[in-house]
Amino acid sequence: MTTTQELTAGFDDLPYNVFARACPSRGTLEHVTGRWGALTLGALYEGSLRFNELRRRVDGVSEKMLSQTLHALERDGLVHREAQPTNPPRVDYELTPLGRGVAERLLALIHFVEGSMDDVLAARERYDAARA
Repeated sequence: MTTTQELTAGFDDLPYNVFARACPSRGTLEHVTGRWGALTLGALYEGSLRFNELRRRVDGVSEKMLSQTLHALERDGLVHREAQPTNPPRVDYELTPLGRGVAERLLALIHFVEGSMDDVLAARERYDAARA
């Protein structure tokens, strides 16, 4: 089994440590790994989307939550918002280069989870049966 220390070897010289309570990287990690943040970044990996296209792609997200998520990701420099001065206004969202790097890593995790679901569902059944 790999330890956290083994996984983070070589990162000791970084000025940020997500495991430290006051580290600002915790907020960004929360934005990226939260349900809507991860799904939004994954959806934008395929290319630029308008707000309603993105909302349809991320099934189940409310308009308010998507708006809050996009604001947080834009503030963190992961998403670029481009408003066109048209009538009606057109707003497109796309990943920045930083956001693209984050999305690639998230999609690897998403694909791993999707590919492991038979094992996860079997584990859930065993767990529930043992507690019944």
